Amino acid sequence: MITQKMKYALKALLVLADEAGQAAPKSLTIEEIAKRSGAPKRFLEHILLEVRNAGVIASIRGRSGGYVLIKKPTDISISELLRTIDGPIAPLPCLSRRAYQRCEDCVDEASCRIRKIFAEVFWSYLLIIDSLTLEDMLRSSAVADQVIGA
Repeated sequence: MITQKMKYALKALLVLADEAGQAAPKSLTIEEIAKRSGAPKRFLEHILLEVRNAGVIASIRGRSGGYVLIKKPTDISISELLRTIDGPIAPLPCLSRRAYQRCEDCVDEASCRIRKIFAEVFWSYLLIIDSLTLEDMLRSSAVADQVIGA
């Protein structure tokens, strides 16, 4: 399950991606991103700082300052965003690629039935989530808008 923080990050990035796709894109203030995304401004400040530190967006100072997307939506991995915002995505610490830890109560990982069943589910999930980008979410939104508007 993704956290509310991750949902706000995705909503903000979708707003920035929509703006980047305009004929004359401009940087957006936190207030404007909050308004367009429906995410609370007080949470966005911290979230956008993390996303900026991950190299996905940039902040521009000055009168016409704000935030802009600096990566193409096709280059923004949903699984990397998840890890940046929420941390490890594995259901068990012994299945994590980047934050592996042996389970405290585990006697033998090779014969652990809990680990085996969750590993199967998790690897299937990883195949899908590792292939998704922000562009997929933008396309998904466009398709949904066409279906709803039809």
